[in-house]
Amino acid sequence: MRTLSRKIPTNTSQVRSVMMAATQTQSKREGNIADSFASLSGGVTPPLPQRFLDLKKTLIRGHEDRVVDSWSRLLVDLRRENEIITREGPKIIPSLDFHNLDADLVRLRDELKKRGIAVVRGVLPEDEARSFKGEIEEYVRQNPQTNAFPPDNPQVYELYWSAPQLRARAHQNLLRVQAEFMKLWHKSDPDSAVSISQPLTYADRLRIRQPGDAAFALGPHIDGGSVERWELEGYGRGGVYNKIFEGSWEEYDPWDASTRVPAVMNNYNGLGACSMFRMFQGWLSMSTTNPFEGTLMVNPAVKLSTAYLLLRPFFRPIKGPDHVSPEAYLAPDNWEFTGSEMTSELQGATLGHGQELNHALHPHLDLDNTMVHVPRIKPGDFVIWHCDTIHAVDKVHRGSSDSSVLYIPICPVTELNAKYLARQRDAFLKGTPGPDFPGGQGEADHVNRPTEAYLRSHASVEGQRAFGFEKLVATEADTVGSKKVTSLANEILGF
Repeated sequence: MRTLSRKIPTNTSQVRSVMMAATQTQSKREGNIADSFASLSGGVTPPLPQRFLDLKKTLIRGHEDRVVDSWSRLLVDLRRENEIITREGPKIIPSLDFHNLDADLVRLRDELKKRGIAVVRGVLPEDEARSFKGEIEEYVRQNPQTNAFPPDNPQVYELYWSAPQLRARAHQNLLRVQAEFMKLWHKSDPDSAVSISQPLTYADRLRIRQPGDAAFALGPHIDGGSVERWELEGYGRGGVYNKIFEGSWEEYDPWDASTRVPAVMNNYNGLGACSMFRMFQGWLSMSTTNPFEGTLMVNPAVKLSTAYLLLRPFFRPIKGPDHVSPEAYLAPDNWEFTGSEMTSELQGATLGHGQELNHALHPHLDLDNTMVHVPRIKPGDFVIWHCDTIHAVDKVHRGSSDSSVLYIPICPVTELNAKYLARQRDAFLKGTPGPDFPGGQGEADHVNRPTEAYLRSHASVEGQRAFGFEKLVATEADTVGSKKVTSLANEILGF
């Protein structure tokens, strides 16, 4: 069986740079998924520092009037869209069939880009996906030291390297879906250093949520940082949201990969904060789950909700909800630009945590009605949502059987992603959590933890590429920028 070491080149300087990237030690303390969110971790969240007030002023300086006008237009469009979402419910979420994937992607392209969410049916055979859960439960039984949340009644496990997770991430059907969905993105700059020809693996957790659970009640949120969305040295490095801050949110394109390449999503080394560019988040179902049965909820208006989230800190109500009717409270003429009384607050954003949202802080999103359930899901179905999509889980699992998923996002080839993949590959070989996640021994001492040999014997060449164990290959259709970053990624990975 080949080993990774045989693939690393002998050039001394290149070996040194590869090994420094690949062997960086896990620096985060031990923890679980609760540490990723202020609402789950239970900690006190102090006001943001003064520098965030200065940042807010900088973001809109010189076009304050345009921002004010754009806010009024946004509230009108939001109200109209909220009514549609509330009326349609889960039916609004596009559903595709894996066996008709190409045609469905063409047919539903516009709706997919508007909604930012999709269900792909039958990506894996139902019996195969269902069997994953039993294997994982046996793995946990053999390793009772497995960390989980909550510790006394586990629903989300700190597992990253179980055999079913490896096989699912490397499955040819799932890799095909990932590659096809990446094509919904485009590059405003053809020379951008990003390739959407082949996905890279991001090793995330898994959930086996039991009936009646109310502990894993994760409300509306967005992963990929929080304050970083406003920071100039965060998403601002690529100008991801510039159009919104300039008062032209209609011109903002959520699907432009070029702006995302230089963006920094993790400035505070939070536990679970994502430092890899994930075009989509997703999960593969291992169970049959209906709405209200511990499943996913989303706000299917990715462009409007993003614009609102980012502009909300610049506006405040004139009259509070206790003094006027709900309709009058939300009316555009009841909201004013904060101007000289602006504060450092970025509603729902805290250092080192994911972005959280709620009705009190973000009233115009009408989250009580616009967070809709994904429809009935079966084992082998793959649920995908844009990285800026607001999502949540049922507060209470009201079903009679478990709601079980493997979290599997969709990541393109970039320099940042390749550097992360090199470190993640090393974590896999050691059995420790990936670099973004809480530290500790993880699965290092777990009985029957899969090895590199297991991965190679169960994954195709494409699957091994996604894990960083085979050389990435550019296609003839790739742009110059895509080919260059693929070559650079191979250097980083030691090929």
